[in-house]
Amino acid sequence: MDKLHQLLGLAARAGKLVSGEEQVLRAIRSGSAFIVLLSEDAASNAAKKISDKCNYYRVPLSKAGTRRELGRAIGKGERVVIAVTDPGFSKTMRKWIRVTDGGDQFDENTRI
Repeated sequence: MDKLHQLLGLAARAGKLVSGEEQVLRAIRSGSAFIVLLSEDAASNAAKKISDKCNYYRVPLSKAGTRRELGRAIGKGERVVIAVTDPGFSKTMRKWIRVTDGGDQFDENTRI
């Protein structure tokens, strides 16, 4: 997770991510979200809403630590969900997630 959180920090400083449920949902709907990261301790109704939108719009979704860890990674308070809006950062994160999770959790029809 440390590498992923470092990448999130870089993306945040570059202005290439959005956080918060409504902003992330807006990014998913508009096609500007390339990967969505959800905290492991997200409320079940929020997790379902985000998961359903990601499935419908074919945006990769992954768990990425606790809300405190996500917030700390981007230099903010606790965050439940983050969308990366840059294809380059997203591609790097996806490669790293594949390696550390030991499996291909993204299907080949997703963007990137």
